[in-house]
Amino acid sequence: MPVETTPSETYRQDLVDSGVVIKTEGLWKTYEMGAEKVHALRGVDLEMGKAEYVAIMGPSGSGKSTLMNLIGCLDTPTSGKYWLAGRQVSELDDDELAYIRNKEIGFVFQTFNLLPRATALHNVELPLIYNGTPAEERAVRAKKALEIVDLTDRMMHKPNELSGGQRQRVAIARALVNSPSILLADEPTGNLDSQTGEEIMGVFQRLHKQGNTIILVTHERDIAAHAHRIIHIRDGKIESDERTK
Repeated sequence: MPVETTPSETYRQDLVDSGVVIKTEGLWKTYEMGAEKVHALRGVDLEMGKAEYVAIMGPSGSGKSTLMNLIGCLDTPTSGKYWLAGRQVSELDDDELAYIRNKEIGFVFQTFNLLPRATALHNVELPLIYNGTPAEERAVRAKKALEIVDLTDRMMHKPNELSGGQRQRVAIARALVNSPSILLADEPTGNLDSQTGEEIMGVFQRLHKQGNTIILVTHERDIAAHAHRIIHIRDGKIESDERTK
């Protein structure tokens, strides 16, 4: 006898088959600040496909970082639904969420978040240490990730021995070490001068060409211009969503 599928399973497979990796429906995020309620997101409907390169823009307090945190499973919505690679995130347990954050998504932050006393190689190995990868395999994969960002000649240097651009490339290598399908970058050039910022955007451009889905949060128009699709958020809602390339 054929195995029956539920409507939710059919819908999940339809999303996967259509190439949609991120889908939200009516996504709300509300914070309670004493007696006041702050609505950071107000019913966001969104779809992103495999290997898209998307920039999310908006003024301070618009909700763009909140949306990034929800997409990255770092926070949970107050209401609404979110599917990641065909799976409804609200139905996942803590272990499954931790696995997704570690394996499926790579995070790049404005402040690099590197261990100051560890070498570049050890910083890149950290996600592999957390998921129990054997030491020999860790070293091989970390070196490969550093090679992707052209930093093999600095792998034994500590962060204070690296330039700002080199530190951000170490952070990108760390995000890549688990071969994630999605890269989330929150203001990745915010602490860099314009020339170094362009070099970092060149790294993201190469990664996109290799098939990564890249989602970039930025308030800088020249940085957002590297993406192929720009979503503007204002007051917790999508104000515009346009493809640029």
